[in-house]
Amino acid sequence: MNQVSTRYTKVAVILHWLIALVVFGMFALGWFMSELPKDAPKQLGFDLFDLGIYTWNLAQEASPRTFYFNLHKSIGVTLLALIALRLVWRITHRPPALLASYKAWERKLATGTHHVLYLLMIAVPLSGLIMAINSKYGLMWFGIDFIEGLDNKDIRELFKEVHEIVGIVFLLVIGLHVAGALKHKFIDKDDTMKRMTLK
Repeated sequence: MNQVSTRYTKVAVILHWLIALVVFGMFALGWFMSELPKDAPKQLGFDLFDLGIYTWNLAQEASPRTFYFNLHKSIGVTLLALIALRLVWRITHRPPALLASYKAWERKLATGTHHVLYLLMIAVPLSGLIMAINSKYGLMWFGIDFIEGLDNKDIRELFKEVHEIVGIVFLLVIGLHVAGALKHKFIDKDDTMKRMTLK
């Protein structure tokens, strides 16, 4: 059912902040795991990010690099499912109208940024998924065999580049989105950010 409201629906708000949290976590995980050595010894337990908060125990030994890459892939598949749910919700529920106080250029920029964000939200995890499928290891989802690897090096290398480049663009567009939200909060002092809250 379509709705016209000054705020986003509760489901949209929850999905927005959940996806945002996971996306930032995935960027942090990506940078963390890229620095891990390839020849580290295998082990059964991993103190997550060496923080001393939680130890993840495995059924089979793995190197730190393998463990964190598999974790990144598992979260990526989950994120893609959440984004698909968000898209379905967005298509079936009309978003609230932009504030009347917005200037014409602000309306165009806000609309364009949202469209690009949706496109990149799909492109980043999808390119990672294609890359993983074309590796010789395939894809596991939290320890469960999910998709067998095709071992196609050329396609894997191509989508590795795509994943990294699109990821950087995604981060830049997120920065623009956050900057716009902060402008409305602290400079314009309008109700833009209240539209994406549960209260």
